[in-house]
Amino acid sequence: MPKTNSPQLDRYEAIHSAFHWHVPKFFNLAQACSTRWANDAATAKNIAIDVYSLVTHGQKHTFYELEAAAQSLHALMAAQGVRRGDRVAIVLPQRFECAVAYMAVLRLGAVAVPLSQLFGPEALQYRLQDSEASLALVDASTAAAVLAVRAECCALKAVVTVEKGVKNADLKWNCQDVTDSIEFDATKLGRSPPPVNTRADEAAVLIYTSGTTGQAKGALIPHRALIGNLTGFVASQNWFGFDPASGKDAGGQVFWSPADWAWTGGLMDALLPTLYFGKPIVATNSRFSPQMAFDVLTKHAVTHTFLFPTALKAMMKAVPEPRKIYPQLQLQAVMSAGEAVGDAVYGWCERELGVRVNEMFGQTEINYVVGNCNRLWPSKPGSMGKAY
Repeated sequence: MPKTNSPQLDRYEAIHSAFHWHVPKFFNLAQACSTRWANDAATAKNIAIDVYSLVTHGQKHTFYELEAAAQSLHALMAAQGVRRGDRVAIVLPQRFECAVAYMAVLRLGAVAVPLSQLFGPEALQYRLQDSEASLALVDASTAAAVLAVRAECCALKAVVTVEKGVKNADLKWNCQDVTDSIEFDATKLGRSPPPVNTRADEAAVLIYTSGTTGQAKGALIPHRALIGNLTGFVASQNWFGFDPASGKDAGGQVFWSPADWAWTGGLMDALLPTLYFGKPIVATNSRFSPQMAFDVLTKHAVTHTFLFPTALKAMMKAVPEPRKIYPQLQLQAVMSAGEAVGDAVYGWCERELGVRVNEMFGQTEINYVVGNCNRLWPSKPGSMGKAY
C-alpha cells in the first residue's frame, strides 16, 4: 500500500482496505438495540434514554427499563391482534415512550411507521392510509390529530395512548405506571420472551420521504439497514469514541440531536445507532433554541451530536463565544447535513466549539452516502467527503 504524507490518510486507507460487511441471516433491531444490553448484568443498568427537561432534572431510563417497557407494550399490541409484518404508526415526539414504541414494534416483528408530530391532518391521513397502519401510538400532543382522521383510515383498528390525559383513545397504556413498577432483578435477566427472530432482510421501518417531487413516498427499510448505516454513523461522529484501529471503547459517549426521531436523520443517524452501541441518547421534547441547545450540551455532557446548518447558524449568532459562558462543553464530534455549513459556521465550530464539522450527504432511502471524518482525514468547508 503506497504511503502518503498524512498519517490520517494512511489510517483511512488501511481501514478501507480491510473493510468487509458482516450481515447475519437473522437480525432484529430491538434485539441489537435493547434486549442484548438489558439481558447483560454488566450493561442492564446503563442509561439508554436521558430525558431533558427545562424545569426539572429530567429522568434517566436504563436499558433494563427500556426493555421491560417495550415488552409490556409488545404484549398489549399482540393482544390487539398486531402480528409480524403489520404496520404500526408511531406518532410521538422525542421522549422515552417513543424509544419504547420503536423497540416494542420491532421486537414484535411488526413494521414501524414513523410519523412526525408536526404533520397536519392531510399529511397524517395520507400516510396512515397509504401504509395501511393497523394501530397508532400517540400521546397528548398528537392524539387529537390522529383521532381527527381515523374515520378515513379503514385499516386503522386502534389508537393507543402512551400516557394519561388523552380522551377518546381506544386503549390507554401509561408508560409511567410501567416504569414505576419495574424493579431490577439480576436473576431474571434473559428469561423474558425474546424478540421475534426476524430475517435481516425483513421489513422493519416504513419511512416516508419529504415529498419534494409529488406525494411523499414510503421507503421500506429492512432490519439490516442499520448495519449499513453504522459506517456512516461512526465516521461522521469521529468514530464515536472508539479507536479506529483497535476498536477500543474510550467510554463516556453521550449523543444528542434535535432531529425528530420520526425522520431518517433522527431515527437512523441518532436514536438507533446510539442504542446499538449501548450508549445514552438525550431526548428533548421541546422547541429548539440556541439557549436550549447549549443547555442540553452542557447539562448532559454531550460528546457527539447531529446539528443542522440552520441550528449551528442560530447558535453562532446567539452565542458568538460559547466557551466563555459554557466552559464545560465536551463535544468530540459534530455532524451536519441538509445543506452546506458554510465557511463562517465551519470556522466558528472549529474555533469556538473545538471541533471541525463533519458534513455529509444522504437520502431517506439510503441515508449515509458520502461524508467526512476529521479523525481520519482533514475536511474543508463545503466538502461532501468520501464514500461511507
